[in-house]
Amino acid sequence: MLLKLAWRNIWRNRNRSLITMSAIASAVLLAVATVSLQQGVWEHLIKNLVSLYTGYAQVHAKGYWDEQTLENSFEIDKTVEQQVAGTPGVNAIAHRLESFALASSGDKTRGCLVVGINPAEEENLTRLSAKIQSGSMLESGQDGALVAEGLAEKLNLALGDTLVLLTQGYYGSTAAMKTPIRGLLHFGSPELNNQIAYIPIQLAQYWLDAPDRATSLVVGLEQAEDLPAVARSLKKSLPKTYEALTWKEMMPEINQHIEADSAGMYIMLGVLYMLISFGIFSTLLMMLAERQREFGMLNALGMQPWSIARVVLAETVFLTLCGSLAGLLLSYPLVWYLAENPIQLGGDMAEIYEKFGFEAIFPATVKAKIFVEQTLVVLSVGLVLAVYPVWRVLRLNAVEAMRN
Repeated sequence: MLLKLAWRNIWRNRNRSLITMSAIASAVLLAVATVSLQQGVWEHLIKNLVSLYTGYAQVHAKGYWDEQTLENSFEIDKTVEQQVAGTPGVNAIAHRLESFALASSGDKTRGCLVVGINPAEEENLTRLSAKIQSGSMLESGQDGALVAEGLAEKLNLALGDTLVLLTQGYYGSTAAMKTPIRGLLHFGSPELNNQIAYIPIQLAQYWLDAPDRATSLVVGLEQAEDLPAVARSLKKSLPKTYEALTWKEMMPEINQHIEADSAGMYIMLGVLYMLISFGIFSTLLMMLAERQREFGMLNALGMQPWSIARVVLAETVFLTLCGSLAGLLLSYPLVWYLAENPIQLGGDMAEIYEKFGFEAIFPATVKAKIFVEQTLVVLSVGLVLAVYPVWRVLRLNAVEAMRN
């Protein structure tokens, strides 16, 4: 009976109830869209910069990351390889032999990062072939290179042209090589797009005079959430001559930027929650002011204050619940659309983002956790605010209420 009474009371003043529900629904919609966009942008960045290049974790010879030279490379060990591959949560591994070099064509020279890869392993880990704009994927032991479009453009090179590479080999001697360009790559990150080239690892080992050696063993995960557990397991089980580092340890500036941006987002959400709290609270105050005489008469006719308070509480719960569910239903198509059609910046804004190494694309992420969390937060705000009208009703004086 009390629930039926509460539901009917909501629609006695239809406009007020609809305005309150609309405010709550807008809060849920804005909160879900904001969090989905923010997490989507960082997931996109991590996918481009971390998953494609550094991997979620890497195994090196101890000290390599502090001084990235061929002298700190390691000899490929099948035992260590099997140990890493067998770690729970790891679904792929790939050896790499990396070296900074001068890339040359005619009278043009550019610094670049040359990465020796096992094509099959790299394809399984990073789906490198999906980045090929023209040409074909490398084959193991093949003579050839995959060159990023930005680097090729700076050197005036095209598919089928010859790339000349010059650097220092493992024993300190000059290492020079020329190889045909078998494919052109396009990366979302301008930084990678302007400086990276891939060659088969056997060719890299021959070029650098470093047979059976690698600079890193890149680790792929079944799920990104497994990273902390996988990192702990690797650090405990690997021999002391090796080190295991996560992408957060290898690229702390990006992790710090994500944390700072997340903190700013939570401050903005806090302001949003505060605004909606004032909106709900003002509605509750208006309801109390308008219905003082009604509450007094119900109390005088024998209805106990606790019963009146339960009706008021149920009304607030209905209002908040309906508004939250409406916001949840409205937010899904919006977030889905932003995930399928990411916001793309152009002009000067795009150039600014590219200078910092970010692709000027803002996709959303569709995760049930985000929808549920934000809806529950707004619902909780409404329930907390419901305490005030309950408290006022419990302190009700029937005579004074009817006089007012």
